[in-house]
Amino acid sequence: MTELRPVTEENFIDVFNLTLAPGQERFVSHPIRSLAQAYVYRDQCQPFGIYAAGRIVGYVMVIYDHDVPEYDIWHMMIDEREQGRGYGREALERVIEYIRTKPFGNSNRVALTCNKDNVNAIRLYESRGFTPTGNVDEDEIEFTITV
Repeated sequence: MTELRPVTEENFIDVFNLTLAPGQERFVSHPIRSLAQAYVYRDQCQPFGIYAAGRIVGYVMVIYDHDVPEYDIWHMMIDEREQGRGYGREALERVIEYIRTKPFGNSNRVALTCNKDNVNAIRLYESRGFTPTGNVDEDEIEFTITV
């Protein structure tokens, strides 16, 4: 079973050491970039390491958009050595549970974007109930769900 642990000074190097499989760099930003964004948006976001059996297997960030309002899932990734083991599905469930606590504001809308060519991620999101909104920005498709 996976768990989400906030990124702190104790584990941020573990997050930096996560790697994507060749070719996946076009699908998701490296956590270093994401953590820089987390710093800028620190009053409305939470970066997490995704852990399984006590070891880091991935990364995800939750951010609250006050303008919409909605929760956004950014930069979710599973390390290349840990893919295909169900960690992404479990982590998405943990993220939804976290968002249901409404840590930054009152909204039941959750959005994320996904590269149109990232078939595995699209399957994952749709299996959890996310639906495309029809909004496309460059190669990114927007999906939403109400929780």
